Amino acid sequence: MSAYATVEQVENGFRTLTNEEKNVCETLLTEIAVLIDAYNENAELDVKQVVSCRAIRRALTAADGGVPFGATQGSMSALGYSQSWTIGSGGSVGELYLSKLEKSLLGVGKRLVTSYTPTQNLIPNTESDFNA
Repeated sequence: MSAYATVEQVENGFRTLTNEEKNVCETLLTEIAVLIDAYNENAELDVKQVVSCRAIRRALTAADGGVPFGATQGSMSALGYSQSWTIGSGGSVGELYLSKLEKSLLGVGKRLVTSYTPTQNLIPNTESDFNA
């Protein structure tokens, strides 16, 4: 399995990664490719690249001890030291996951749901069905 983005693409518009982070990034890029393909392996390559970069940046930001990427609420205290963050998108800090937006970009949730009942052909649908 090959990655859909490079370490340089993850760094672009984000920050320069340390050598250790670059090694982690390479591993995570392969892992996120598996997750992306599990959702939609037929998605456009540029979409897969964007989704890969977003997920890796989120995981790397969580690991650096700063404000977690995707945090919707947070609080900090002093002296007694306390920190609290609420993470959006349904994932955990440091966990590699696809957000709701990323799943939407991959085409998840855009499926048409249909149903069939064995008796549906017994019910007339048009005027001609009544005359038959």
